[in-house]
Amino acid sequence: MNNSSLNHPPHDYIIENQVGYLLRRVYYHHLAIFQQRLDETELTSVQFATLYAINKLQECSQKALVDETGIDQATIRGIIQRLKDKNFISQDPDLLDKRKVLIHITELGKEKLKQAIPIAETITDLTLEALNPAERVALQFLLRKILAHPLK
Repeated sequence: MNNSSLNHPPHDYIIENQVGYLLRRVYYHHLAIFQQRLDETELTSVQFATLYAINKLQECSQKALVDETGIDQATIRGIIQRLKDKNFISQDPDLLDKRKVLIHITELGKEKLKQAIPIAETITDLTLEALNPAERVALQFLLRKILAHPLK
């Protein structure tokens, strides 16, 4: 194999033009902004999303959190444990179904969320700062459209 074949992938495939590559790069760009700005709240981006969902649902199961956030079951378990360790959430047995555990946000969790939401709004603005208002609306519309399309 000569060096020139390494410089030219087969079939003129250009990874930089692929949607997955672009989405991943934008996601990492967003995460870098998120961690830089939200650091003072002691929350990662997925912890913030999970805490927000718990507050929104008021009382929920782990499965409901998976459905609400799109975070997989294995990952959500660790996030729940870390939020519980920080006393941002509590878990209590369901009075009707003893096999089920219900998750609640604590007062400390509500305070952290109240502190984090304005920062999260700024993070969105910083992520989208290269776009004009119409492009921002179009991007959000297109991303929601992709998410609404069922997997095959």
